[in-house]
Parts: sequence; C-alpha cells; structure tokens
Amino acid sequence: MGDSSVTGGDRFAFYADRRRRSFVKVAGVVLCGGQSSRMGSPKALLRLGEETFLERTVRIVHAVVQPVLVVASSEQELPPLVLDDVAILRETKDHEGPLAGFLTGLTHMTDAVDAVYLSSCDMPLLKPEFVRRMTESLGDFDIVIPKTGGRFHPLAAVYHKRVIVRAIPLYADGHRRMTTLLDNHRVRVLEESDFADIDPGLDSLRNVNTPEEYAAVLARFQ
Repeated sequence: MGDSSVTGGDRFAFYADRRRRSFVKVAGVVLCGGQSSRMGSPKALLRLGEETFLERTVRIVHAVVQPVLVVASSEQELPPLVLDDVAILRETKDHEGPLAGFLTGLTHMTDAVDAVYLSSCDMPLLKPEFVRRMTESLGDFDIVIPKTGGRFHPLAAVYHKRVIVRAIPLYADGHRRMTTLLDNHRVRVLEESDFADIDPGLDSLRNVNTPEEYAAVLARFQ
C-alpha cells in the first residue's frame, strides 16, 4: 500500500475530532449473493433469534448509515426487508465475487453519497458502534479497513466513492478480491486496539462460514 496507511502511535489522533471530520455522507452496501458452499445452505437466510442473518445485518448497518443497498444474486431468495431507505439490487452476473457486488452497489448510489460502509451478511455479531467507529474514521482517506491478526477485513470497511476510478479497470482486468483496491489509495488501517472500547472481543469481525461456526454463534444466544 505504500506510505499512505496509518498505524502505530498516531492511530488515536483522529478520535477527538472524528465527528468534525465525518462530514461525508456515508451509505451502506450489504453483500449477500455468495454461494455459501461451506455452509451448505444460504447464509442470508440463517436465523439468529427472530431475524435472518440478512435482516439483522441490514438493521444494524441501517441504524448508523442510510440508505442501505442490498446486493443479491439474480434469483436469490431473500427475507422481507421493511426498513425505509433499504433497496435490493440484483447482480447481472452471479457469483462474480465481492468486487463485482461492491461495484454494483457503488454505481447505484446517488450523488448525495460520498462513501459506503461495505458489509457481508455473514457477520451476525456486528455492532452498530463498530460501524460508527469505521465511518467516523474516514476523514480525507479513500479507504478505512480493519486489520486483525495480520489479516485485512475488506468486507467490514469504508470506501470513498472515488475508489470507483480504480475499481472498474481492476474488475475489467479479472480481479475479484476487494484487497486489490488497497494499492494506489490512501488507506487508514484500524487494528485491534482501535476497537478495545467498543468491541473488545472483535465480534463484529466474526463471520460464519460453516455449520460449526453457526452452532457456536447460536450457543451464545441460548
């Protein structure tokens, strides 16, 4: 990523004035069109309490940013999404990867939106405080992304709309991973300690891919 990322001792410098710096209008994009091959059934329809994973994710993201666009595959079954400022977009080519879904959502945002918080639908323990911390950290950067255990989490990140200039040719060249966007952009990296006060267990980054992981999440709510 070059020298544009921010880590280390200055990672808290922006917190005191983050409300002043968060003047950009942030919307939400929730991806749910994956194949769920390891789960064996559609993850968007898995239930946690009275909500499906998708309903829960949309509700939490919507509590912080609006509008929220849900990007689904062309024939995908979805639960009813009844919140205001929530719309469903259907991909023209299914299972093209998260970069394709991201571009679908980003290109349908109105001119009033400056940036988007991107989420997958398989993080059922997402906290609104996490979404708020991410969106308030954008400032003048192109991307804000969490990094834990040496791993980036591009499906829990904030992207300014100007990244589309780079994202479209990357997709056209065959790239499908969101992490390809980290090059040639000004990136702010948030690490574990940046969430210690709001999500010390980093539950917001815990995605569910297998029946065993699903059972573990269910056990916490019984």
